[in-house]
Amino acid sequence: TEDEIILFEKEMKEFWTKLKSIYGTEQISHTLALRDSCKESIKVLSEKWTKKLKEEDLMIDKIQEFSNEIVQQSKRISENQKHLTEIKSNLNQEEEQKKELIESIRELKEELMKKKEMVSSRASVMKERVERLCKSKELFEERLGLEIRRVHNEQLQFIFRNIDHKDPDKPYMFTLSINKQGDYEVTSCTPPLDCIAEFQLKVRETNKFSVFIANIRKAFTALSYK
Repeated sequence: TEDEIILFEKEMKEFWTKLKSIYGTEQISHTLALRDSCKESIKVLSEKWTKKLKEEDLMIDKIQEFSNEIVQQSKRISENQKHLTEIKSNLNQEEEQKKELIESIRELKEELMKKKEMVSSRASVMKERVERLCKSKELFEERLGLEIRRVHNEQLQFIFRNIDHKDPDKPYMFTLSINKQGDYEVTSCTPPLDCIAEFQLKVRETNKFSVFIANIRKAFTALSYK
């Protein structure tokens, strides 16, 4: 370093001062020449090493700068990797949700198709039974004095006359529908009959509708004598 060089020069001066007191002028001149040569060599060497040290300092600064840049890049890569991992996780969740949604839609479609088939089947059964009842209209009217009317909500109203011998025109009636299960169901009865629930259950079991109508007429007849 420069401090060491200054110290070295100081020691050299002290050395030459002592040397002059011991040796003669010629010897001293020769020694001085050697000294100057040595000083020049030292100066050149010092300049060379000073330059080299400065280059090394610059190199160290560049290495440090490059190292800092690597650290920053590593940090960015780590952050990007974390972000990519989150994106991948979100994509996997969305894909799973998509599969679940597709499966739910498929199940809903199947359920809807089943319900449509059930509704269609029930409608077909109801339509068939109503048509069958309407076809029996003339027979019932002729033999039992029965009038059949189609009322709201696809219900049929059965009106009996010639039951009360005191008042042949007095109507005895009940209204019949077909429920969601496809079974006969009495929705109203005038005058009310205690046995109507029993008759309703029996026609569901036997599907003998003419017997059902005949039993109700007999019950109305019996009620007219009370």
